[in-house]
Amino acid sequence: MTVLVADDHDVNRKLLRALLSAEGYDVVEAANGTDALAILQAAQRPMVGLIDWEMPQIEGIEVCRKTRASNAAMPLFLILVTVRDSKQDVVAGLQAGANDYITKPFDKTELLARVKIGGQMVELQQTLTERVEELKDALISVKQLSGLLPICSYCKKIRDDQNYWQQVEAYVGKHSEARFSHSICPTCYEDIVKPEMVRLGIKP
Repeated sequence: MTVLVADDHDVNRKLLRALLSAEGYDVVEAANGTDALAILQAAQRPMVGLIDWEMPQIEGIEVCRKTRASNAAMPLFLILVTVRDSKQDVVAGLQAGANDYITKPFDKTELLARVKIGGQMVELQQTLTERVEELKDALISVKQLSGLLPICSYCKKIRDDQNYWQQVEAYVGKHSEARFSHSICPTCYEDIVKPEMVRLGIKP
C-alpha cells in the first residue's frame, strides 16, 4: 500500500515517513498542494493520502475537493491532518471529499490505525471493481453467443456482425473461451471416409 504524505514542513514529512515505512508502507511525499493533487490524480494503484490542511499553493481541503472532482482512476482514501478541530471544520473537510480527519498533535497509534483502515478500504474497493469488470466481460461473452446465428445451409459457415462468413470454429473461438479438437463422427466415416479409402485402394 502506498501512502502519500502531503505537508509543507520537512520535519513532519520525515517523521511520518519514518513511522509509516517502519510499518511496511511505500511512502511518497509532497511539499505543497499542487504536487499532492498531481500525485493523487496520477495514482496507478490504490493509495491512502495524509493531507495537511494548510499547505502552500493549494490547501489540503481543496486538494481533497479537486481530487474527487477529477474522478481519479484508482481508489483513494484521504485523511485530512490539521490543528483545526471544530465541528464546522470537520464537516467541511468531509464534505470536500476527505474520508477521515485527524487533529494535530496526533497519537502515532491512532494515526497508524486510521491508515490501516484506509488501506483496507481502498483494497476492498479495488477488488470489487475488478470483480465487476470480470462479470461484465463474462456477460458480454454470454450475450455474444446468444440469439439467432445465420449459418450457411451448405458449408455451415456463420455470418458475423460485419457480414463476413467464418468457419464455425473461428467464430465460436473468437466469441468464447471454447477450443476445438477435430475428429470424425461415425456417420461421416461411413458416408465419406470409407468410400474415399475404397476409391484410393485402401482397405478400410
